Amino acid sequence: MADSGTEGALSGGELSRPPVSVIVVNFNAGALLSECVGAVLRSTVPVEVIVADNGSDDGSVELLRERVGGDRRVRILENGANLGFSRANNLALAETTGEFLLFLNPDCVIGPDTLERMLAVMADRPRVGMAGCLIRNPDGTEQAGCRRSLPTPGRALVRVLHLDRLLGPRVPLRSFVLAGGPLPAEPVEVEAISGAFMLVRREALEAVGPLDEGYFLHCEDLDWCARFRDAGWGVLFVPEVEVVHYKGGCSRDRPVRVLWHMHRGMVRFYRKFFAWRYPRPLMAIVVAAVWMRFGVLAALALVRAPWRRGVHAAGSVSGRGGGGVKGAGGCPPGDG
Repeated sequence: MADSGTEGALSGGELSRPPVSVIVVNFNAGALLSECVGAVLRSTVPVEVIVADNGSDDGSVELLRERVGGDRRVRILENGANLGFSRANNLALAETTGEFLLFLNPDCVIGPDTLERMLAVMADRPRVGMAGCLIRNPDGTEQAGCRRSLPTPGRALVRVLHLDRLLGPRVPLRSFVLAGGPLPAEPVEVEAISGAFMLVRREALEAVGPLDEGYFLHCEDLDWCARFRDAGWGVLFVPEVEVVHYKGGCSRDRPVRVLWHMHRGMVRFYRKFFAWRYPRPLMAIVVAAVWMRFGVLAALALVRAPWRRGVHAAGSVSGRGGGGVKGAGGCPPGDG
C-alpha cells in the first residue's frame, strides 16, 4: 500500500522530477527513521523520498507521518510484512523518478550538502556507477564497511582467523576491510562500499539490474558492487563527504536471526562469485568455516541477550532506543 503520507499543502516539496530519489527501507527503526528522513528533506538539492516499510509495529511510520506534515516529497510504501532488504528496495525503486538513487539506511543521518557534494563528484566521473562516502560511527570513528575489498574466500579466512594481526606482512593476503588505514586525499575507486549509503546512477542500475532478492539481508551490497564492476561501472569511495550511521540496533532484538541471515548471505555470495574459481574442497572448507562461525557467534549472542535487552531498554528511555533496523530485513551490512 502506498501513500504520500502527506495529503494537503506542499511544505517546501517539489513536484517536478528531482535529481535524486532516496529510498529508505524501514523495520522498527523508531525515531531514527524520522531523523533520517528529516535530514534528507533538508538537502540543498531537490529530492523525493520513498520509505518502504517492512511491517513495522513500533510506531516509526506513524511518527514519520506526524513529522513530515504536508510534505509531498515523501511517499510511504507499506509492504505489510517483512519482505527483506533487497525486495523492499526493488519495490520502492519502481516508484522513483530521479537520475540518481540514494539507498540509505533509516539509522543514517546525512548533512544538508551531502547529496550536492556527492553529485558533483559523480558528474566528473561518468563511468562511476555507484559511490559511497566516509561513514562515521556516533563516536566519530570510521565504520568498517564503508570502503573494502571484496571478501574472497582467502581474504575472508584471513579476517576470520585474524592472520593479518598474528603474522603481519608475512600474510600474502590482507583482510578485506580497509578501514583503519590512512584515508585517501581524494575520491578513489574501491571494490565495495557500504549498503548503508549507496548513491547509484540510474543508467548504470538499468544496465546491471536491481538488487538480488535471493539475499534477505546482508551481502546484497557486496553482490551489487561486484556486479557493477563486472559490467564495467566504477565503485567510488568519497572520503571528503561524511555521514553518521547509528546502526539502530535491531540485532539486539533478534541477534540469532540476524546472524543466520548474515551467514546465509555469505554462503550465497561465495557460491555465486567464487565457486567456479576455486577447487571444490576449498569451497567446502570455506562454507564449513562460515557456518562454524555462525554457531560460535549465535551461542555468544544468546549468552549476551539478557544484558543487551537491558541496555536497549535504557536507550529507549533516553530517546535513542529505536532499533530493529538491520535485524529483520531493514538494513544491509555496514561492518563487513
